[in-house]
Amino acid sequence: MTGWILLGALAAGPIWIGLGFWLSRRTWRQARRLAQRRRGHDRLAELGTLAGGLAHEIRNPLSTINVNLQLLAEDLARHDDDEHNRLARRLAGVRTEADRLKEILDDFLNYAGRHELHPVRTDLRQIVSDMTDFFASQADAAHVVLRSLPGEGEIPVEVDVNLIKQAVLNLMINAVQAMPAGGELILRLAARGAQAVLEVIDTGTGMDAECRARIFDPFYTTKGRGAGLGLPTTRRIILEHHGVIRVDSELGKGTRFTVTLPLAGAQETKGTRT
Repeated sequence: MTGWILLGALAAGPIWIGLGFWLSRRTWRQARRLAQRRRGHDRLAELGTLAGGLAHEIRNPLSTINVNLQLLAEDLARHDDDEHNRLARRLAGVRTEADRLKEILDDFLNYAGRHELHPVRTDLRQIVSDMTDFFASQADAAHVVLRSLPGEGEIPVEVDVNLIKQAVLNLMINAVQAMPAGGELILRLAARGAQAVLEVIDTGTGMDAECRARIFDPFYTTKGRGAGLGLPTTRRIILEHHGVIRVDSELGKGTRFTVTLPLAGAQETKGTRT
């Protein structure tokens, strides 16, 4: 009996050795992939820092250029002949492009720059109320009817108020741009379970499947102006607040962005449980 056991062990030995070798190789491959991902994340973080620094370095001389273009425009305005008017028109084109470059740099810095959150407990309804008041004149100029449906009762959240206001503003601007002939923009609030829910609804042109899939991609835009960073910046702000943003849209039927954020009370309960 002992001999059979010994023979069985000898026969199984190569199998166990092979299995151990296979597991070792598998573990090594997993470790290598993990290390590669970490290097990739570190590289992306380094590139982001470099890009942000470069954008700052570009913005400083660009501000000087804009100031001098303004001074040149004032000098040319003192003359009213064909030659100076021709130069003034050319200068106006240069100033327009310089302003556009500044907008792109500002949008990029908002997207790629480091966000230091300063969260405070606040009523999300107050943030939306402030933004609707602020945006009312712009909506009116675009022939857009702006409506706010705040719901009932406080909707407490713990957020960086300025960043959340920026996110809401980006959504409102996007909505108005999607309604070139005017329409209706609705901001609807509710508390559902442990979540605060904000819906930004427009009656604009809507989006097809490809646009919906790419709408949060940096530099993707279907508009003539802008760098395509408003919605990616909004998404980043929401994610940094442990929230979620999603889009529902159909061509010719408008668009609804839904933002969910943790309720402040829910966050405190979760913290006490852990």
